[in-house]
Amino acid sequence: MVTTVNPLAKAAAPVLNRFRAQAIVDTATEQRSDHALMLAVRDGELDALGDLFERHHGPLFGFLVKFTGDRTAAEDIAQTVFQRMLKYRHTYRDDGSFTAWMYHLARHGAADHFRKASAAPHATDPADLQNHPDEAPHAGLRAAARDDQALLQIALARLDRNDREVLLLSRFQELSFAEISGILECSVGAAKVRAHRALQELRTIFFQLQTSRPRDGGTTDYGPKGTSPVVS
Repeated sequence: MVTTVNPLAKAAAPVLNRFRAQAIVDTATEQRSDHALMLAVRDGELDALGDLFERHHGPLFGFLVKFTGDRTAAEDIAQTVFQRMLKYRHTYRDDGSFTAWMYHLARHGAADHFRKASAAPHATDPADLQNHPDEAPHAGLRAAARDDQALLQIALARLDRNDREVLLLSRFQELSFAEISGILECSVGAAKVRAHRALQELRTIFFQLQTSRPRDGGTTDYGPKGTSPVVS
C-alpha cells in the first residue's frame, strides 16, 4: 500500500511546528511567577522583563497617576522604574517580593520627581479614579455617585504625601502590610497605624467636602487646602 503525502500539509508542517513551539513557550511564561521572571532577568534572561512590563505597567501607572496627580510624570516614572529594574537587577533577592520591590523603586522615582518639581502634587483627574459599575437606574443617583468619586479624588489629593502613599498602596494596589512595611522601611505595625490614620484623615476631608457641596445644582470651587469653598 502506497501512502500519499499531501504537499500542502508537508509545506505547512514547519510553520505549524513553530506555532506549537511558541505556544509551549508562551504557556511556560504564563505559568512563571513574577518572582521567577525577575530571577531570570537577574540571571541574564533580559527578555523576561518584557513579560513583567506587560503584567504590571498598567497597575503601576495607575498608582503613580493617583500619587503624583500628573499623567505625564506618571508615565515617565513608570518607564524609569522598569529601566532601574534592568540596571539594578543584580540587587533583586532570592527571597524577595517582586511587587514590593517594584513599588519600592516607584517610591524613589516619585520622590525624585517631587524633588525636581519642588512643588506639591495637584489634584488628580477624577477620570483616573477606579471605576465601579453603577447599576442604579436613576440618573440622579448616578450623578451623585460621580460627584462622590470626584470628591474622593480631591480629598486624596489634599492628603499629606506620606498618607496618600500608604493609602494607595494598601487600598488601591492592595499590597499586604508585610510588603508595605518593606517599601516604607518600617514595621508591619507601624504601616498599619499609618494606613489607619491616613484613612481617618481621608474620611474627615471627604465628609467636609460633601457637607460644603451645593445642593441646588451649582458648582463649587474648592480651591487649595485650607480655604473655604466658593459656590457659583
